[in-house]
Amino acid sequence: MAPALADPFGDSSALREFVINQGNGVKGLSELGLKALPKQYIQPLEERTCMTNVVPQGSIPIIDMSNWEDPRVAKSICDAASKWGFFQIINHDVPIEVLENVKDATYRFFRLPAEVKNKYSKEHSSSNNVRFGTSFTPQAEKALEWKDYLSLFYVSEHEASALWPSVCREQVLDYMKKSEVVIKQLLQILMKGLNVNKIDETKESLLMGSMRTNLNYYPKCPNPELTVGVGRHSDVSTLTILLQDEIGGLFVRENEGENWIHIPPIKGSLVINVGDALQILSNGRYRSVEHRVVANGSINRISVPIFVNPRPTDMIGPLSELIASGEKPIYKQVLYSDYVKHFFRKAHDGKKTVEFAEL
Repeated sequence: MAPALADPFGDSSALREFVINQGNGVKGLSELGLKALPKQYIQPLEERTCMTNVVPQGSIPIIDMSNWEDPRVAKSICDAASKWGFFQIINHDVPIEVLENVKDATYRFFRLPAEVKNKYSKEHSSSNNVRFGTSFTPQAEKALEWKDYLSLFYVSEHEASALWPSVCREQVLDYMKKSEVVIKQLLQILMKGLNVNKIDETKESLLMGSMRTNLNYYPKCPNPELTVGVGRHSDVSTLTILLQDEIGGLFVRENEGENWIHIPPIKGSLVINVGDALQILSNGRYRSVEHRVVANGSINRISVPIFVNPRPTDMIGPLSELIASGEKPIYKQVLYSDYVKHFFRKAHDGKKTVEFAEL
C-alpha cells in the first residue's frame, strides 16, 4: 500500500519502496489519483517538451513497402536513413492481427497485480534477459521518467517458453518472427546503399545477431508538462522497429536543430529508426537521431519496440568495405557490450553515447 500522507512521496525512500521495491511502477502512482506529480519526476526546464519548438506540419517520410524491391523504394529508404534517421513503413509484411495481438498482450501484462510483475524485476527475475522496470536508469537519474516497461532479450524459443511471462510470450514471439522478414528487407536495402551487396552469415549476425523487445507502458500522468515519458536519446541498436498505438507522443529532433517533429500514429504502420550501431557501421552515412516521448495527462499509452542489435560479443566499427573503398573512418572498433553498458550507466543525454566510439 502507498503511505497515507498528505504528500505521500515527499520522502524519496517511500517513493522507491512503492514504485520499485513493491513493483507498482508509475502505473501504480497513476492509479492513486495523485493531484500533483511527485517531485522526483519533475524534469529540469530544458528537458521538458516545449511545444513552441514543435514543427506543426512537420513529418518524417512515410514509405510504402508493397513493392520493396523497386529501386525508387530503396532510394527513399536510404535517403530517409541518411537525412532523417526515422521513417514510417506501410503495406509491409507484418500482418495487422499480429500487431493488434501484441498490443493486447502488452495491456494484459501491465494489468497483472504488482506482485506478479515484480517477479520479473531486477531484484527477483531469474534471468537478466527478462526485466520488468520503471523509468530508465533510476540509480543514475536526477529526475525520473514516467514509464514502466518489460524488456525481453531473445536467446531461443526454449528460453522464452521457460522464462517469459505467459500472458504475452506467444504474441511477442510472433511479432518478432513476423518482423524478421521486414528487418531483412530493410537491411538488404540499406547495405546496398553502402555498396555492400552481399550479406553473408557473418555480416547478418553483425547487423541483427541479437534482438530485444520492450513492452512500454506510459500511464496517464498528473502535470504531464513537468515530466517526460522518455528523455532525449538515440537508440544503441542497428535498427529499431516500433509499433505505437493510436495515442501519439513520440517526437524526433529535426536535423540537429532545436525543433521537434511529432510522429503521428498510422494504423498498421511501423516506425523504423537507425540506431547508433548502424551509424557507426555505416561510418556516419546513416544517422541515429534523438527522440523523446511526452507524458499524457488524459490517457494511457503503449508502444512495442524491437531493438535489432549486433551480438554483445561483436566488435563494431565502420564496415571494412567502406574503408577499403577509401573512406576515412570516423569511429574506432568497440566491443558492442561495452557500448551498451556505457549507454545504460547514465541517464538519457541526447546523442552523447556515440562519442564513446569516436576517433
